[in-house]
Amino acid sequence: MEFEWKGVMPAITTQFTADEKLDLSMFKVNLDAQLEAGVHGIILGGTLGEASTLLPEEKRELTKFTKDIVGNRVPVVMNIAEQSTKGAIHAANIAEEDGANGLMLLPPMRYKADDAETLTYFKTIAKNTSLPIMIYNNPVDYKIEVTIEMFEELIKEDNIQAVKESTRDITNVTRYINRFGDRLKILTGVDTLALESLVMGADGWVAGLVDAFPAETVAIYNLVKSGNIQEAIEIYRWFMPLLELDIHTKLVQNIKLASVATGIGSEHVRAPRLPLAGEERERVLNIINKAMKTRPVLTQVTS
Repeated sequence: MEFEWKGVMPAITTQFTADEKLDLSMFKVNLDAQLEAGVHGIILGGTLGEASTLLPEEKRELTKFTKDIVGNRVPVVMNIAEQSTKGAIHAANIAEEDGANGLMLLPPMRYKADDAETLTYFKTIAKNTSLPIMIYNNPVDYKIEVTIEMFEELIKEDNIQAVKESTRDITNVTRYINRFGDRLKILTGVDTLALESLVMGADGWVAGLVDAFPAETVAIYNLVKSGNIQEAIEIYRWFMPLLELDIHTKLVQNIKLASVATGIGSEHVRAPRLPLAGEERERVLNIINKAMKTRPVLTQVTS
């Protein structure tokens, strides 16, 4: 399946039952809501997907289940976050075998690789899969930065095609465009910088709060790309208190609780995570409830 790295790509949550089994029925509810809203791709197995708690066979089940529902309507991208090059190649090959259309690739987990090791890691994986790859650049959380100079080397691999830009430095969007033109697609990975990144030329948005508010997320993207910036800003300002729930250690619990309010998810998480409780829960619920009361009426806009 040929596809472009662009548009809104939800880092979709994995739904669980109260006893921590995969809840494919609720997962389908959320997935259907994403597709109905007009998202441009689905990303499985990210932080919001609680991938670190999933068994290998569960990841395979989610990939196959998602592909059965999605078909060829939008690409399905599997996140690869492994500790070893060998493990990452194996995970990439399994994802391809199970029908994934692309990969989102993190640097090595746990070990803080230097620039040469990080380049070798990414390039070796790229040489061992035919799938297109988006490099996840998030030095804030993963302590390894993929620099402009490193991307100069990485894009020599034809299937390294995109970056999930999560450095929190908005000027990187312009730096990428100035250096690489259209060769490296840019998807913003920080919800609270999404509109700014899109205005500056980012091709897409790997989104988090989309898991609870898909229509609003897609509307912002479409409005920016169609030049209706002021209308996008109005929705974005309403959205910001919710978007800030994504830049938090308990982003999974926050976003799942928000999805309960919109009827497209449950708040069940897998241990060691626990559902929000006490004052913390009340604080997040207050944000969600206020947003629900002032939720904007959307107009139909396509980019």
